Amino acid sequence: MIDVLVIIIVFVLLLLAVIWWHYLSSAKGDAESLSGESREHTNISLYKEHKAEIEKDYAEGNIDQENYEYLLAELDKSLLQDIEQSKQEQETQEKSSHRMSVLWPVGLSIFVIAFSVLLYSKQGAYKQLAEPQAAMSDHSHQDDQTAMHSQLDRIKKALEENPNDPDALYSLAQLYISAGEFEQAISAFDKVIAIEGEHADLIGAKAQATYYAANQKITPEVQALIDKALAINPNDPSTNILLGMHHFIEQSYQQAIDYWQKVADTGSEAVNVDALKEAITEAKSRMALTNGNQGEEAVTGPQINVAVELGEEVLEKLIQGEDKVVFIYAVPAEGGRMPLAAVKLMASDLPTQVVLNDSRAMTPEMKLSGFEQVNIYAVVSKLGGAGIKSGDYKAEINNVSVNTTDIIQLKIDTIVP
Repeated sequence: MIDVLVIIIVFVLLLLAVIWWHYLSSAKGDAESLSGESREHTNISLYKEHKAEIEKDYAEGNIDQENYEYLLAELDKSLLQDIEQSKQEQETQEKSSHRMSVLWPVGLSIFVIAFSVLLYSKQGAYKQLAEPQAAMSDHSHQDDQTAMHSQLDRIKKALEENPNDPDALYSLAQLYISAGEFEQAISAFDKVIAIEGEHADLIGAKAQATYYAANQKITPEVQALIDKALAINPNDPSTNILLGMHHFIEQSYQQAIDYWQKVADTGSEAVNVDALKEAITEAKSRMALTNGNQGEEAVTGPQINVAVELGEEVLEKLIQGEDKVVFIYAVPAEGGRMPLAAVKLMASDLPTQVVLNDSRAMTPEMKLSGFEQVNIYAVVSKLGGAGIKSGDYKAEINNVSVNTTDIIQLKIDTIVP
């Protein structure tokens, strides 16, 4: 649970960095490029560090499969949202010709902190960490809600003085999205579009809010907005990033990669290309894990061919029940349990032969090519989760050279006690 708290704190700090970067870059026009580049590198570095921490905890057994997948999904989602937010902030800066008041970043910072505390208190591990202080927490929740309403009221008051300020309206829409008030965010985006005109990026932003309002589903209304944005600009970053995010959530990784790659290829300065490339790399890793088929792209480095079959007794037992998940993977022969390459299949796919190579790595840092010898496992998971647990069936072979040209034979015939 502490891991979740740490990640949330990091996300809040990143959001605050985004907010103040936007203000400072408005005040220091010549420093804008350097500030944005620094934040992008920081986000990428933090993403890699925290992903490695999560994977280490999972490999050491500190977190279970469900929490492991949840934390990775949240980390990926934050990276994708940062890509979109970075692009939108850049476009907002280009449209604004006046310096933003310091009250804006201060107010937004208060809102982000207050909303994060409230969200974590409701959905995180707050109750388990702070049960002795329940009465104080209830009072704090009320303060948080007051702070959020105060920030929204401040923006609304500014709009009363200048109702046609597109920057303020755009900020209001983003605040509504953060607060989960998607219908009001849509209304605010409509006002921006009425002032600025139908630009692809604004329609794409509205499509995003409408998508969230529909519980992250592509409804006919969302599709219509997507079609309109792409008709104006087929390479619109907002829309293509949204489509990529949707397909990533749906585990259609190749389609997610295609949409994100289209944005990356444009070389737009308004897009955090480095972060987008990280998302593409993650999608490729997920695709390699969930798809037993070899990718079309040529892969260099070690190629370990593994033939896997079920023992007769195991086969008889599995036939009597539902199909089971099978994991075939390699880990370092000495030190660490993080898979260097992995393939996920179903028991009904066996017997089969797979290839373990660098394209099937779970992280860019841990690959077959970085080691000389590995241990190879084939596991029929009783519950469908990764790792070897009691009741699973397995086969293994140790100390295999990554440069071997022999076909590794594995017969799954041993039950894990």
